[in-house]
Amino acid sequence: MSDDVSDGWAASASAWIVEQGDDGDYGRRFVLDAPMWARIEGRGFHRALDVGCGEGRFCRIMQRAGIATTGIDPTEALLARAELDPRGDYRLGRAETMDVDASFDLVVSYLSLIDIPDLGRGIAKMVAALRPGGTLLIANLTSFNTAGQPDGWISDGEGTLRFPIDHYMDERAIWVARRGIRIQNWHRPLSTYMTLLLDHGLQLRLFSEPQPLGGDPERNAMHRRVPYFQIMEWQKPA
Repeated sequence: MSDDVSDGWAASASAWIVEQGDDGDYGRRFVLDAPMWARIEGRGFHRALDVGCGEGRFCRIMQRAGIATTGIDPTEALLARAELDPRGDYRLGRAETMDVDASFDLVVSYLSLIDIPDLGRGIAKMVAALRPGGTLLIANLTSFNTAGQPDGWISDGEGTLRFPIDHYMDERAIWVARRGIRIQNWHRPLSTYMTLLLDHGLQLRLFSEPQPLGGDPERNAMHRRVPYFQIMEWQKPA
């Protein structure tokens, strides 16, 4: 399968790998990694599927918990970096068309739902990959944040930064750019995500909006004004 999916990832892969490094960017390092780790450590998970694994960083994190990992991603250059890890199983593919059996007790979407054009098919495939009783762990951008992109923070004319939100209910593709990375994300209202997950009979076990732990104080203050992230944990009925 080609990685040319016209969403900017192939052209942005090198800059993405540099930005993430070994420790991840600000959001991963100081906001998401700790609570995501708390949802997997000591839980008895044996096999995990990371959908949209990118360069494989979270697969490597899960391996520290003794979890055998499979990562899937449509971007060849990112998988090439992931495959430097000899312990992981990395596969080229998209969430909407992946072909995996229902043998995973943990499926992870770590900031990948916003990259999936056909979200309904993508979520259906994730649910199908779970064994009965398995867990779907999601880190996602908040919908009010994506509704303010791509402009993000702007000055109100009096020198005060504001974060305008508009067209919240209108699902749409948005292009975001930073430090040599230009990729297509998707804005969707929270109800779209919740309805799709509930329609599969999944049971919500956790919904959180994590606070920064460490990091630059000024950036943390901005994050608390308009948080980027939410974490959800869903369970497939046994």
